[in-house]
Amino acid sequence: MTTPSDNEIIESAVRLVNDGLCVTFPVKGYSMLPFIIGGKESVDLVKPADLQVGHVVLAWVEGCRYVVHRIIRMDGDQVVLMGDGNIAGVEHCLLSDVKALATHVVTPRGRHHALYAPWRRKASRLWCRLLPVRRWILAIYRRTWLKLLYH
Repeated sequence: MTTPSDNEIIESAVRLVNDGLCVTFPVKGYSMLPFIIGGKESVDLVKPADLQVGHVVLAWVEGCRYVVHRIIRMDGDQVVLMGDGNIAGVEHCLLSDVKALATHVVTPRGRHHALYAPWRRKASRLWCRLLPVRRWILAIYRRTWLKLLYH
C-alpha cells in the first residue's frame, strides 16, 4: 500500500470542502507566524465565498503548489497572497484557484479560535504595515514566545 502524497491529501480535503463539509487541516511550516503556528496548529477550511483582502485561504498558486496564506490584494480575477511569517515574496493565483477559506485556528488542545475576530483583524492589518520590520519581530518571537508556548 502506498502513502498518498501531500497534494493527494489536500485534493481530498478540497473535495470534502466542495461537498459542503468543514475540514480541519494541519498547517506545515512557519509562513503564517505569528497567527498560525505550523506543525502545532491546524485550520478549519470551508467552501470559499465572498473572499476579501485579509482572508486566509488554501490556494493552488503559480500552477505548482498549495499554500495556506493571506490574501493581500485582489484585482478582478487575480489574487495576490503572502504568508504572515514571510518577509518578502508573494504568490499569485486566479480566484478560481482559491480552494478553501480558513475560518478558525485549531490549537493542539482542540480549541477553535475565530480567524476573523475583531482583534485578529486589527492585528493582521497592523502586521501588514509592519512588513519592513517583520524580520526582527519574527526573530524575537521565535526565540522567546514560541519556545515558551510549545517547548
